[in-house]
Amino acid sequence: MAVYTDVSFEDLEKLLTGYDIGMPRSFKGIAEGVENSNFHLQTDRGGYILTLYEKRVSTGDLPFFLELMEHLAKRGIACPQPVRSKAGNNWITLNGKPAALLTFLDGVSLRKPEVSHCIHAGGALAEMHAAGAGFKLSRQNSLSVAGWKKLAQDTQGKADSVQAGLAALIHATLNELEAWPQDLPAGIIHADLFPDNVLFMDGKISGLIDFYFACNDAFAYDIAVMLNAWCFEQDGAYNITKGKSFLSAYRQHRELTAEEAAALPILARGAALRFLLTRLYDWLNPDPAALVRPKDPRDYVKRLRFHRNVRNPSEYGL
Repeated sequence: MAVYTDVSFEDLEKLLTGYDIGMPRSFKGIAEGVENSNFHLQTDRGGYILTLYEKRVSTGDLPFFLELMEHLAKRGIACPQPVRSKAGNNWITLNGKPAALLTFLDGVSLRKPEVSHCIHAGGALAEMHAAGAGFKLSRQNSLSVAGWKKLAQDTQGKADSVQAGLAALIHATLNELEAWPQDLPAGIIHADLFPDNVLFMDGKISGLIDFYFACNDAFAYDIAVMLNAWCFEQDGAYNITKGKSFLSAYRQHRELTAEEAAALPILARGAALRFLLTRLYDWLNPDPAALVRPKDPRDYVKRLRFHRNVRNPSEYGL
């Protein structure tokens, strides 16, 4: 989350005439993340998040994202709900940008998740995968292998200015990923369920947020994303205790097939490359209007190097 497009008090007043959510009490920008402009709105009826969609979110994908959250909530997943306007719309245009008003969830995201948090996260991911069944809309993963190739091309010329040898590492990894697994069990995945997108209260998960990379893809790829996001320490070392706990919790709800287990090393390598490349692109092309500095891509260089040396899924704790 961040703020790229300003919303004035006059803009807010005009917005609220189209909704039945009460009178405003407070309104402020949220200076976190790198994708959209977000504001916390408190009215006399409760809390809301106003999101203006920037950068990688296209208007054509909004029905998928917003209706998915409605679908998941009906099946017991705690996630934000789009508030429909008086006209019945779940998104509008504000200051030239597509925008949506969503319910606010209580909870705190974690900067340093412990083993117990990884256990809860593994169970929550499996429950979300099950809850996505039957969703009527679909969306291709725009940040899979084809998207990585484009990002690699766009960053190749300046990659080594971030870290020596980085361009060659990216090129070599892309060649390895030509053998990307096909026909694995698939459905709705979150694709970005980092610790800052999981809210906790009293040691338990109170909500999952930020579904704007959700898509149809292999469930095991979602697992690989979370192994990267939850199970590495700040020095770049993989914490196998966290990995084993996360995977065990997931498998209590849904067992992995032999094909998924065998594919985990290459999926984890691809997931590391995906976040390395998007962070690298943002690092090399900073938005001067953003209130936050882009995330350092070098954290994912360490992860990628680890995955390239993994030969057996047991090294993840499986």
